[in-house]
Amino acid sequence: MEGLVLLNALATRLLFLLHSLVGVWRVTEVKKEPLYWLLALLNLLLFLETGLTLKFKRGRGYKWFSPAIFIYLISIVPSLWLLEMHHETQHCSSQSEGMSQNTSSKENFNQTLMSSEQANGADDLIKTAKVFVNNLSTVCEKVWTLGLHQTFLLMLIIGRWLLPIGGGITRDQLSQLLLMFVGTAADILEFTSETLEEQNVRNSPALVYAILVIWTWSMLQFPLDLAVQHVVCPLSVAMRGFPSLFFCQYSADLWNIGISIFIQDGPFLVVRLILMTYFKVINQMLVFFAAKNFLVVVLQLYRLVVLGLDVRASLRNRPGRLKAEHSCPCEPAVSGISPGDWASGSNGGLGTPLQALPVTPEHSHPTP
Repeated sequence: MEGLVLLNALATRLLFLLHSLVGVWRVTEVKKEPLYWLLALLNLLLFLETGLTLKFKRGRGYKWFSPAIFIYLISIVPSLWLLEMHHETQHCSSQSEGMSQNTSSKENFNQTLMSSEQANGADDLIKTAKVFVNNLSTVCEKVWTLGLHQTFLLMLIIGRWLLPIGGGITRDQLSQLLLMFVGTAADILEFTSETLEEQNVRNSPALVYAILVIWTWSMLQFPLDLAVQHVVCPLSVAMRGFPSLFFCQYSADLWNIGISIFIQDGPFLVVRLILMTYFKVINQMLVFFAAKNFLVVVLQLYRLVVLGLDVRASLRNRPGRLKAEHSCPCEPAVSGISPGDWASGSNGGLGTPLQALPVTPEHSHPTP
């Protein structure tokens, strides 16, 4: 079992590393500047985190937070920022040119494969790999950027699934978290692809920066496990009043509501409203998703009110029971019995354990 945990921990981090390196490679291909390979140094944090996790946690996760996913975000997000800010990557050539390039690249790749099969040498394998990489380079940059966005979100979900769980989350809670991540990833992908494809948005670099900031902010929910953590509240919390009981009893729900309002649906709604009102960017999908974000925010606020009313109603029904449970324990567990009664043997006719013990010669005449 420990071997499987170590294998999952290492394999997941290796996937994070490879995907991050692919993103850095695309930046160097687009910018035509080898210095951007320095972005790969961000993966040193992943090596450090892997060593510390293997040493202190034996590959298992941490409670409430996943450092591996957070460092993966640090290593891949700068590459995606640079790709999105490069305007040339957002405009592809015509469809006919793209089809002709793909056809010629496939023919060259097939010819290289045939020559490599005939030669079966190491040099031919290297040439085949180079041709394969060159064919990938001919793909439209817009397709590359969208593909990195899609695989990035898929890696977050698959990586969170493969990472060994720690002591703070159960498998049932992990399954709930993964289902939440699937819906969240779909919303985030729709937000970026829908807004950044608009020409009016591309003509305003400040707006592109704002959208990327909101997108990066929404990514911070993936390393957190707080939305499914259920805390068992002690009875003493109810005696402190409404706020303590409310935040303790519904901590997971409050985290879920807070993430939706302040990290995802709330900021997405603000950006879409700005696009429609100030920049006059109006289309059917933009209006639909703005209405969807508005409904989610309203429903989350409604749920917050419902939870508050539920806690207040429970406090109104509890006062008598709480007073009884927290009354002074002045009465003994067995009425009429005191330490003196145990010693003297008089307890009002109930009998004591001293009287109940049978007296035998061994008890009355102890051996010297």
